[in-house]
Amino acid sequence: MKKLILIAACTLALAACTDPEKERQAQEAAAAAAKAAKEEKAEGVAKQYDMAVAAQDWEKARIHGGSLLDIYKDTDVAARIEPGFAEVKAKAEAARDLRRMQGLWQYNTVPVGTKGSQISASIYSKERVDVDGSGPKPVQLVFRDHPEWKRHAYLVLQAGDFRCPQCTVKVTVDDGKPVNMAAWRPKTDEAIAMFITDQKALWKLARKGKSISIEFPVKAGGTRTAVFETGGVDASRMPGWWN
Repeated sequence: MKKLILIAACTLALAACTDPEKERQAQEAAAAAAKAAKEEKAEGVAKQYDMAVAAQDWEKARIHGGSLLDIYKDTDVAARIEPGFAEVKAKAEAARDLRRMQGLWQYNTVPVGTKGSQISASIYSKERVDVDGSGPKPVQLVFRDHPEWKRHAYLVLQAGDFRCPQCTVKVTVDDGKPVNMAAWRPKTDEAIAMFITDQKALWKLARKGKSISIEFPVKAGGTRTAVFETGGVDASRMPGWWN
């Protein structure tokens, strides 16, 4: 292809000294050769784009598609992919957001003597929450499966305390309606934790949308709300939790 462009350029130079019509034709030939070369390069990128779309690798498809519409924007190939590229970008953004939410979760397996292992999945609140006037601090949501204590779901504070020997919390999925759920505070000073009684329902809500918010009563007075971006939870890491 480079050789073709060189020949066209030489023809243009010779024609300039002889015949205007030949000069015009030489210019057209050179332009056509340059366009053909650009189309060929664009086709190479398009193949990578098509492969990424077929594999549903939306982030890679967005990179190749963006290259086509930027560097090769005036090619036939770019014109072909342009109508569907907005959808590819949207899917790429969703994939990136899902990967971000997946990284918010922590999974642990801890041996418990000879009785088996405790497994847990935990996540910190999106924003820190001030529960007692000492300043905003993270709130943690934990799902735990213990060989003796069985399955539980609970909130953990780093300061302050819950106003809750027995109480009710409000759980909201995304922008839905709040759901009242019973909760209780164990009589212990070892950890500032409050258990959600229906852990099965809470687990289902955590998996249902992108986020859940939990409004809970605090000892300092009133209620506070912690938001957890739960949409990236890997249910396979908690086998038996009503997957």
